[in-house]
Amino acid sequence: MLVNLNDVLKIGRERGIAVGAINTPNLETLSAAIQVAEELNIPIIVSHAQIHEFINTIDVIGPIMLFLASKAKVPVCVHLDHGETVEFCKKAIDLGFTSVMIDASTMEYEDNIKTTREVVEYAHAHGATVEAELGQLPNREDGGSASQDPTTLYTNPELVPDFVSRTGVDALAIAFGTAHGIYKVKPILNIDIIKQVRAKSDINLVMHGGSGLTHEDYQNAIKAGINKINYYTYMNYEGYRACKEIIDKQPTGFYHDLTVASRTYQANKLREILKVFSNK
Repeated sequence: MLVNLNDVLKIGRERGIAVGAINTPNLETLSAAIQVAEELNIPIIVSHAQIHEFINTIDVIGPIMLFLASKAKVPVCVHLDHGETVEFCKKAIDLGFTSVMIDASTMEYEDNIKTTREVVEYAHAHGATVEAELGQLPNREDGGSASQDPTTLYTNPELVPDFVSRTGVDALAIAFGTAHGIYKVKPILNIDIIKQVRAKSDINLVMHGGSGLTHEDYQNAIKAGINKINYYTYMNYEGYRACKEIIDKQPTGFYHDLTVASRTYQANKLREILKVFSNK
């Protein structure tokens, strides 16, 4: 069932769970995500990150995502993750994506508001929802480094009510100590940031850099007010591990054996994590 971001997050909040948002740049990851969501009977978000255009472009993978979402037995939101420009966000919406994220977090505060508002106006006019980001996460895909001080990137809770009011966003990604990609150093989460933001706004809150944390980290973040958790890196690495194990044992063979194993390993990892997100 194809729905938008507000729809799946409403279900999540009613159940007291966080909804997983899975980057699905290929068919194996996409089918694994929907398969596990159906098994667990939970809503899910499947996402295409603009940074993954080199794997499959949105014109190719987008219609597949929309088709499988529409056929799913559970509510599925088709989401653009880290849209880098207003134009790309509009392209996703025009393709039928039910939600987009505009990432203007590296801009000055007023420019972030202006850019986000432009996307919100277009999305809402087309029945789609919008996520934005306030604060920044270290790096994009390669995790944090010891030289970075994440506290300088934390979301300022005092700015949240103003940002939400002036942009009209449906969800807000906040920075409180996580990083994108595989962690090079153990993340130190400031759960108080989530609590402070939640005390000032009822906006749907998003955690990026969700891979690689402990189960307790996830549960603490959810209890503090996180509604959506982005997850990809460690699940995708399981797909890589499956292929490597086969190739190490059998240097020659069929490519389709790798794709089947990759889907299975990714599904197994995702099943474990989504159970944590949904208290199962």
